[in-house]
Amino acid sequence: MPRRYVTLDVFTTRPFGGNPLAVVLDAQGMDEAAMQQVAREFNVSETVFVLPPKNPANKARIRIFTVAHEMPFAGHPTVGAAVLLALEGKMEKGSFTIEEQIGTIKCEVATQGPGSRKGSAVFTAPRKGELEEVNLSRAACADALSLEPSDIGFDAHRPVVASAGVPFLFVPLSNLTALARARPDEAAFIAALGAFGEALYLYTPDEEGDADFRARMFSPGLGTEEDPATGAAAAAFPTVLMDAENRVDGHHKVRIDQGFEMGRPSRLDLGFTVKDGQLVEATIGGGAVVIAEGVLHV
Repeated sequence: MPRRYVTLDVFTTRPFGGNPLAVVLDAQGMDEAAMQQVAREFNVSETVFVLPPKNPANKARIRIFTVAHEMPFAGHPTVGAAVLLALEGKMEKGSFTIEEQIGTIKCEVATQGPGSRKGSAVFTAPRKGELEEVNLSRAACADALSLEPSDIGFDAHRPVVASAGVPFLFVPLSNLTALARARPDEAAFIAALGAFGEALYLYTPDEEGDADFRARMFSPGLGTEEDPATGAAAAAFPTVLMDAENRVDGHHKVRIDQGFEMGRPSRLDLGFTVKDGQLVEATIGGGAVVIAEGVLHV
């Protein structure tokens, strides 16, 4: 049967930046195997399938697939789907909730009104980030990235595993030069990092631009060599920051630029609230632009 689809670039305000996303509307009747096949056909980092919500109070239910498997939650699919749902509903500004495998996620959306093809969304992370202690040396991380041990770390930042629904190995790098030079070595990934190397998030202070941090994310285990914008990692990033820095009570804003080394510049706006020295909640936001529309005959 015909099923409409839309592709968007997410975490950008201009076409051909950000992270590409495919969204299949009217996905009723598709089973998991069919969704996985369609995700492989689109061959972008993630494909979203929109379904009626289980709870009518929610806007929609979505399922998210990489080319390899289903994800319980992901950031750029959440932002992109929220913007598209707002555009489809001709909503200029408002809020609604979306059901994902991980749970119900609140989204604040804004568009340029009826007929526009772009907008922005901010969602509340479905879980607070949790830190997992790992015993990974700087030398092991350097080997996996074709870097020197001196390139790993800055100030009190160290390699850690953190998750707000999807686990990532966060590796701080000393500067932007090291970030640009990072080249994953697949054999070293397996030998040095094991399962921790399935999703590897690199970050360093942005010494040249107007962001707070620049980042890259390599994900061979998820079927994508490098990701231009990773919202699920940003959702866990406050926990990483609080492990290495003293953050006072209140609301903090952090800008993360990603994808520049791939020629797909992306910007993620992270917000998080600290109370009594503890992380209360985190939000992730960004823009999305519709690129193409069509019909699937499956």
